[in-house]
Amino acid sequence: MNEIAALLEPQIPGLRRYAWALLRDDEAADDLVQDTLERAIGHWTQRRREGDLRAWLFTIQRNLFLNGERRRRRRGPHVGVESLETLPSTESRPDESSELRDVLAGLEALPEEQRSVLLLVAVEDFSYEQAARALDLPIGTVMSRLSRARERMRQFMENGRRTVLRRVK
Repeated sequence: MNEIAALLEPQIPGLRRYAWALLRDDEAADDLVQDTLERAIGHWTQRRREGDLRAWLFTIQRNLFLNGERRRRRRGPHVGVESLETLPSTESRPDESSELRDVLAGLEALPEEQRSVLLLVAVEDFSYEQAARALDLPIGTVMSRLSRARERMRQFMENGRRTVLRRVK
């Protein structure tokens, strides 16, 4: 068990960053990381020894996230009382928090498949090959999704969120 812990422990900060970027909630991100580690330990014997541990863990985490999203969509939104009691802190400079909100809003506006690729490559420093393994995609698909995600983020940061009006007859 100490061997497993020694292999998993260095992966926790990256798993935590990725979980927070997906969920943008500290407690939910911690829960997702814990669920990921529990699943990994429970299925440790099924892991390919020569495989990339990091990619395997991120695959588990992404699958758990997607399953949770499907479950949340079926159940509908849930707002706890504690979330009404805590207000966001504005200790940093207003322009910094505004830029951060814009980046997070831009990430939120991306389709999930583009957001996952962008987070793995740009934030977690995965190679295209590692991201392809983690997401179970061809490397060309990873590259095209990353390109589209970067372009959409660039447009979002330059133009902001624009309301799209439809003509209704």
